Amino acid sequence: MNREEQNGIQGERRLKVGVVGLGLIGGSFAKAYAASGHKVYALDTDEQTMSFATLSGAVSGKLTDELLPDLDLILVCTYPEAAIAFMSEKGPKIGKKPVVIDSCGTKRGVVEAGQRLAKEFGFTYVGGHPMAGTQFSGFKYAKETMFYNAPMVIVPPSFDDIRLLERVKELLKPAGFGRISVTTAERHDEIIAFTSELAHVVSNAYVKSPTASKRKGFSAGSYKDLTRVAWLNPEMWTELFLDNRDYLVKELDTLIENLLQYKTALEEEDRETLFRLLKEGKERKEEVDGN
Repeated sequence: MNREEQNGIQGERRLKVGVVGLGLIGGSFAKAYAASGHKVYALDTDEQTMSFATLSGAVSGKLTDELLPDLDLILVCTYPEAAIAFMSEKGPKIGKKPVVIDSCGTKRGVVEAGQRLAKEFGFTYVGGHPMAGTQFSGFKYAKETMFYNAPMVIVPPSFDDIRLLERVKELLKPAGFGRISVTTAERHDEIIAFTSELAHVVSNAYVKSPTASKRKGFSAGSYKDLTRVAWLNPEMWTELFLDNRDYLVKELDTLIENLLQYKTALEEEDRETLFRLLKEGKERKEEVDGN
C-alpha cells in the first residue's frame, strides 16, 4: 500500500493547508501533508525555520492574508495565547471555506476564544490536541510519521453536527491518526492534567535529586523512562501549566498525599502497610491498562 492509499486520499482532490507555527507539531503536520501531495503554506516567527522548511519541501510558501480564505484547513500549532492572537487578528480574513483547528495542549481558554471569534467573524473552528510528540522541540525534530496511529482529540462547537465531524476526519486523514476522540474542553483539561502535565512535573522534579549526578553505571530502564520528559520546553510548559493550574494542582495534591503514605510506612518500618500500598498500585495499573 502506497502513502496516498494509506491516508485514504487516492483519487481525491489535493488540499490547500495553512500551518501556523513550525515547531515539532506544526512541522510534523507540514511534512505529513506535503508528503501526501497537498499544498502547504506556513507562518513562523523564525525566518530561518521558514526558509529551512521551504527548502526541505515541507512548505510551498508563506501563508499570506490573501491565501487564507482559499484554504481547506488551517492548523494553528502555537502556544494558547499565540493561537488566540492569530484567530483574533486573522479572523476577519479567514472566511467560510477553511476549517481552523488549533493544537494547543490546554483547551478551555483557547476553545472559548476560538468559538467566540468564529461566531463573530463567520469562520469554522474546532479545538484540537494531537496526542503525539517527543521530549524535543523545534522543526528539526518534526517528522511526517509523527501522528501515525496516534490519537487526536477534538472539541467541536456542537456534538450534533455530524457533517462537520466527518469533514474534520477527512481533513485530518493525511496526518495518519489512528483514532479521533470527541470531548469537551473541560473534560480534556481534567484528563490531560493527569496523563501529561503531572508526568512532566514529576519527571522534571525527580531529576533534581543530588543523586542524579552519580547515577551513571547504576541506571537502566526505570531512570530513562521516568526522566524522558524532564527534557521539556520551559516556555511552553509554563504557559500550559498555568492555563490548567486548577486541575494540575488537584492532581499534585493527590500524588503528594499518596507519596506521604509510602514515606510514613518507610519511616515507621511498617512492612504490612508498605506491601499493601505497593500491591494496590500494581492492581491499579492492571485495572486501568490491562497489564
